[in-house]
Amino acid sequence: MTKIFAVALNLHDHNTYNGVWHNQRERFTRFKHNLPLKADSYAHQEQLNTGDYKLNNEFVKDYFRKQEGAVLAFSMTVGGIRMCKDILPKEVLDYKPTHLWDHYFKNDIYFIDHHQAHATYAYINSGFEESDIVAIDGIGYKFRCIFVDRNKQIVDLSKELPIGWLWNQMSKLTGFGSLGASKLMGLVGYGKFNQYYYDVFETIVAGDVKEKKYKIHELINIEKYGSEDLAFTLQQFTNDKIKEYIYPLKTCDNLCLSGGVIYNGYLNEEFTKHYKNVYIPPAVGDEGQALGVYQHADYVLNKNKHKTETFIGREHEYIGNSLVSLEDVAQEIANGKIVGWFQGKSESGNRALGNRSILADPRRKDIKQVINDTIKKREDFRPFAPAVLEEHYKEYFDTNSPSPYMSRICKVKSDKVPGITHVDNTARIQTVNKQFNEKFYNLIDEFYKITGIPMLLNTSFNCHEPIVESPEDAIRTFKRTELDILVINNYIIRK
Repeated sequence: MTKIFAVALNLHDHNTYNGVWHNQRERFTRFKHNLPLKADSYAHQEQLNTGDYKLNNEFVKDYFRKQEGAVLAFSMTVGGIRMCKDILPKEVLDYKPTHLWDHYFKNDIYFIDHHQAHATYAYINSGFEESDIVAIDGIGYKFRCIFVDRNKQIVDLSKELPIGWLWNQMSKLTGFGSLGASKLMGLVGYGKFNQYYYDVFETIVAGDVKEKKYKIHELINIEKYGSEDLAFTLQQFTNDKIKEYIYPLKTCDNLCLSGGVIYNGYLNEEFTKHYKNVYIPPAVGDEGQALGVYQHADYVLNKNKHKTETFIGREHEYIGNSLVSLEDVAQEIANGKIVGWFQGKSESGNRALGNRSILADPRRKDIKQVINDTIKKREDFRPFAPAVLEEHYKEYFDTNSPSPYMSRICKVKSDKVPGITHVDNTARIQTVNKQFNEKFYNLIDEFYKITGIPMLLNTSFNCHEPIVESPEDAIRTFKRTELDILVINNYIIRK
């Protein structure tokens, strides 16, 4: 059995995986979308802001020194390639796959394309024997979007579907910055369709698609038409282009999705209307790259389909003074308290799924404003998600299948949960069952017994930084925000 150590060297979401532990570097550097840094220290904030990559080059090179007793498997974005192109073989620089299982392997160095890693991660975790796969994000190395048919043949749709790039460009134009597409998506519910914007999007994607600002972007008149209508129209444009280019390629009833664009819950819900079974893993963005790289190498070299777990961060010990029961925590939430919830190993990906969460009562009409203003300290239009018991989700949400990783946005059917209902009457739901996260399930169930509502408001445990990783991170965030209570494993901390 070949031992594998997987690395994803991206400009933003650097991470590693050894088959047991998913090391998402931003959780330890405490910088969102961190660059690869030599030391995990706040002292590198200035370097990060100024874009000084010299130290990062040395850090990257460390990975190419032979891993003792292991194959080094890796993928890179264009940014990662630029950082260490002087040490990469020409075969890696020229590599472009045509089949999902294509790869470069020489001298214990195993390389696949960025989009292959996305596709592999979704496909292997799905458990489907036969599936179409879509991997789509802003930029990888050789691709922006690929479609993989049931025979594992790759169709390059980078020119037709530069959707991630377009969202990133519009995010910058609307003031949310690079990698701010999730914020722009929060405005979709406030807008309406605008033909002017739609026509400009058509013109932009028909031209050159590169990482710089183009003169044509000046056609976007935000002052006249507004960011809200831009967001709504961009979402419609995205849905339309997916239907135009992806749907005709369908080769079976199963579909796997991955890549940063797949954090778009509106789009994912649309896919469920065209495919019978749609699988979306939890770490769909570049933060999950190392997982797909490991799975690809393990399948090719060891003939093993390695499914990754959701909770594969580090285990942290914490012993406090006051033990607490789930019944007490549920009652505190029902009484209006906002709880920082820290349990066991952290989640892979950018969604808090019940181990690194901020929890609150979804019945409260004011809860969105309270959390945005005093805890998350972010834009007031940003919505919050419900974590709902799986056996009850159809009573409250208009969707046709469970959504365990908070990956789809659907219509809300009830007026009893205004705290998680967005302005367009939608919510990005997480369905929870005992097998997935028993302790989180039991907490929601206790809240259900008290209130008759089988869900909690669930958002990521952070404030202008990555999701908390350690008890120390949790306590620091608890102290500097207006959280009422902090629960770490079985212990409670109060202010």
